Amino acid sequence: MTTAAAKTQKFLINCVNGANDVERATVSFIVALSCASHNNETAVFATSDAAVLCVKGGTDALIADGYEPLNNLVEDFVENGGKIWLCPVCAKAKGITQNDLRPGVEIAGAPRTMEFLANGAQVLM
Repeated sequence: MTTAAAKTQKFLINCVNGANDVERATVSFIVALSCASHNNETAVFATSDAAVLCVKGGTDALIADGYEPLNNLVEDFVENGGKIWLCPVCAKAKGITQNDLRPGVEIAGAPRTMEFLANGAQVLM
């Protein structure tokens, strides 16, 4: 028997966009928040231009026309138990250190994502 608090499914959202395409980055976090808020174990793997979303203040000015501010979506995602994994190679390429990260973000690469997938996570986007 499963309790209401048990996570039902696992989802991995691959987010590659940030300030370069705020609308696509926003949609990634809308999907991620929807998954997390429905009691699913959810992680966003942030790569490439999405690295900016992982730093303190990185989403403050990112609002796509007609959408909720990206900062609100990221904060709500983390508050709903969502995890954000920043690609270590991308972090290094952009000069991002552990001290730069916003709450809820950790530097974690392919081994973490592959383990998550091997344990039943489905990839979205």
